[in-house]
Amino acid sequence: MSFMITMSQKELHRLEVIQKIRDERLSVVQAAEQLDLSRSQVHRLLQAYDRDGPAGLVSKKRSQPSNRRHSEEFRNAALDLIRERYPDFGPTLAREKLIELHHISVAKELRKWMTEAGIWVSRRERKKRVFQPRGRRDCFGELVQIDGSHHWWFENRGRKCALLVYIDDATGKLLHLRFAGSENTFDYLHATKAYLQQWGKPLAFYSDKHGVFRSTHASEKDRTSGLSTL
Repeated sequence: MSFMITMSQKELHRLEVIQKIRDERLSVVQAAEQLDLSRSQVHRLLQAYDRDGPAGLVSKKRSQPSNRRHSEEFRNAALDLIRERYPDFGPTLAREKLIELHHISVAKELRKWMTEAGIWVSRRERKKRVFQPRGRRDCFGELVQIDGSHHWWFENRGRKCALLVYIDDATGKLLHLRFAGSENTFDYLHATKAYLQQWGKPLAFYSDKHGVFRSTHASEKDRTSGLSTL
């Protein structure tokens, strides 16, 4: 008996990617990146494909009305959670965390929502911003620049991760490096602690990751420590 499967453009794309995995032309990590899904979701698609063939990739909810497409309340709840838990995450990583840890499934609208809410600025927009040139400090250890880069540092031998770097402003000398899962407050604090143990306290740290380092409720201890963040 023959039958016809109706697939959306998105489902056809998923089918193409899943077939490439089965043909060993694509890894699960690469597929997750292409489909904007978590690796666990890709594994579920593989199981559905192996069990039911292409029909397993067709959404079973297509004929059902959405129970939240997507309401303003749902949108605000997702954004509030990101502001509270993942303010320094990009849309792809934030979406994975919402799915895996909070069981909140958000489609590709999340990037648009985060941009409109001012939580996320695309790399293209960041390049457009113009900054006044800042002169270097005179003395070693006076100002330390902190930055991070999210990249496939270990190629296909490990997960995509962030490299946190600490650079002396006066000399440009690289003082401290640390690999982390992402650019988040917890890992920056651990890296900063290790830096302070090795090099001591500078007059100030400089970073454009304001959401990671700035607190709107600074304690008395913070204000009297003699250490500032620019």
